[in-house]
Amino acid sequence: MPSTVIRNTRYDPATRILSVWFVPSGYRYDYEDVAPETYAAFRQASSKGRFFNDFIRDRHVYRRVASSA
Repeated sequence: MPSTVIRNTRYDPATRILSVWFVPSGYRYDYEDVAPETYAAFRQASSKGRFFNDFIRDRHVYRRVASSA
C-alpha cells in the first residue's frame, strides 16, 4: 500500500544515507547513519509513516536537500 506521507526513498549502504521524499511538499531529506537493518525493516513496514516516525525521525541527523519544484 502506498504511503500518504512518503513519496519515495533511496538508500545508499556505502554512506548509510537514507533519502526520503515527502508528500505533498516534494522535499527530499537525507538522514545520516541509518543502519541497513533499519532500512530493510522500513521497506517491509506496513505503515511507512509510522515506522519513519518511530525509528528514523528525531533519531538521525538530517538535512533538507531539494524539492520537486
